[in-house]
Amino acid sequence: MARQASRYVCQECGAAFAKWSGRCDACGEWNAIVEEQPRPATPRGLGVGQGTAIELVPLAGSEADAPRLASGIAEFDRVTGGGLVAGSALLVGGDPGIGKSTMLLQVAGALAGAVPVAYISGEEAVDQIRLRARRLGLGGSPVRLATATGVRDIATTLDGGEVPRAVVVDSIQTMYVDTLESAPGTVAQVRASAQELIHLAKRRGFCLLLVGHVTKDGAIAGPRVLEHMVDGVFYFEGRSSHEFRVLRALKNRFGPTDEIGVFEMTGRGLIEVSNPSALFLAERRSDVPGAAVFAGMEGTRPVLVEIQALVAPSPLATPRRAVVGWDSARLAMVLAVLEARCGIGLAGRDVYLNVAGGMRIAEPAADLAVAGAVLSAASDRAAPSDAVMFGEIGLGGEVRGIGRPALRLREAAKLGFARAIAPAQGGGEAIPQAGIEITEIGHLSDLVAMFGPPRAAPDAAWPQAGGV
Repeated sequence: MARQASRYVCQECGAAFAKWSGRCDACGEWNAIVEEQPRPATPRGLGVGQGTAIELVPLAGSEADAPRLASGIAEFDRVTGGGLVAGSALLVGGDPGIGKSTMLLQVAGALAGAVPVAYISGEEAVDQIRLRARRLGLGGSPVRLATATGVRDIATTLDGGEVPRAVVVDSIQTMYVDTLESAPGTVAQVRASAQELIHLAKRRGFCLLLVGHVTKDGAIAGPRVLEHMVDGVFYFEGRSSHEFRVLRALKNRFGPTDEIGVFEMTGRGLIEVSNPSALFLAERRSDVPGAAVFAGMEGTRPVLVEIQALVAPSPLATPRRAVVGWDSARLAMVLAVLEARCGIGLAGRDVYLNVAGGMRIAEPAADLAVAGAVLSAASDRAAPSDAVMFGEIGLGGEVRGIGRPALRLREAAKLGFARAIAPAQGGGEAIPQAGIEITEIGHLSDLVAMFGPPRAAPDAAWPQAGGV
């Protein structure tokens, strides 16, 4: 039998090559290509008829609705779809120090009051975990702790004796399979370790929670197939300068995607925020130009946030466009529509845009609120303090309808807003008044008329030396 040739795999991106080279052509990393031995292939003629036949059942039939394991932390249960499902594997990623381990230790402590829970760490010693648990007020929790990195040892422990209902592994990048020669954290080790743990979780019926590191680009480290192997991918996001943390569902086979849970980081751990809209608008000043309130949707939850804009004369040949919390390409499009369709020239001015509170917005419905904030800053006139805005802007300047306007208006009415600037006809969906006066916008020029022309830009020239 001919000897199977080795293959060379990049440990950063997973690209395979026929021979070794110092630089990966796929991702550009140096010294990341490692030789891997291929798995033995099944001999020809033995692949059919030698296995065990599987049972094919009809689609129509009675399904076993497994009860969910609720943690009691409402924001976490909301994001997971109502609780943890037996045999599921969930991946939680986020930047270093954002609070992934803290959140999962709190979840483990909440679950341990009702069911057996194991917390296995490959990064911290048991005494370190106990110290953090006492700080979180979980010193007396019956969570079972262990420090291990070998997947064989972990699988032997979980496969015998009393099986926990939930297992936290922190983190998957520290685990290794001893049959592979590559180092922990490489593509091969992460893929093999996750595969073994997920297979064990589904066979034994416990919920597996994996902590995942992220790369400098913000993606979860390891092979992309890792996100396909698990049942749910959740990203813990936020900024170190803000105390707010957002747990966002990017993939969930047992619940809605794009759902969020909002937490506040304190000295005693993470505290859930039941009404994030009130929290994000707590420090809003209604008399400042350049601010507009956007009524958005995050999953099934309406969230109101403040969008701030600043328009200033630019001393540069190419004005700056700085964006925090929104898509910079989307801002460039809105500014282009304002200039081409409405005659608002901002070519010689810097434009800064910020979503207050550390939130990140992705839906196009924020276009109208962004345009309102920019027009307010350019005209030096404050937007109506009792109004919310939402709507998508087309390249022709038309304001298009968006989904679920009724939920947005009900949330705005609950927080005391009396007006809403929204697309005409509400995007085809009947909008109940809910005590809110609705101003329908069919074209972006209607919004420009509310604020008037931009104020004249002051002379940006530098004073001459010796001048008064």
